[in-house]
Amino acid sequence: MSDSYNLDDVDTLTTGTVGPPGQRVFYLQVQRGPQLLTFKMEKTQVAALVRYLGTLLADLPPPDVLPAQLDLVEPVEPEWVVGTLGVSYDEDTDRFVLLVEELVEEGEEGAMARIAATRDQVAGLVLHGAEVVEAGRPPCPLCGEPLDAEGHVCVRTNGHKPTA
Repeated sequence: MSDSYNLDDVDTLTTGTVGPPGQRVFYLQVQRGPQLLTFKMEKTQVAALVRYLGTLLADLPPPDVLPAQLDLVEPVEPEWVVGTLGVSYDEDTDRFVLLVEELVEEGEEGAMARIAATRDQVAGLVLHGAEVVEAGRPPCPLCGEPLDAEGHVCVRTNGHKPTA
């Protein structure tokens, strides 16, 4: 079993990618003092996380100061792969709490990371995460699947190309 973590009042919470569009690997990264933790995620997980956090932030007072530096910190070496994510907001401490669970085989017990972050840090994650997700391959206007540089077989055209 991998290590579990409990991180209150983190210094940095960000997401980013390594690799070219179409081959990017997504990461969630958190830093508290000298401790740097990186978790591997899927693009859809990052997109869902930032979208959900954005809806939660809409019901709260606006952030004061957004974090300036949200690039991934090297080395980008994941602790483990993220399976599930949970989010809550603690009104008493004005902190978001992310519960990140390791992806494991059915029946196995995985590691967990509990990450507490400020509204400012979460707002920065939402804005930066949306940019990271959108920076990939553009979607096909017909089917929404990513367009490849080598071409795209669109299911909506049933294998036929439009005539000029």
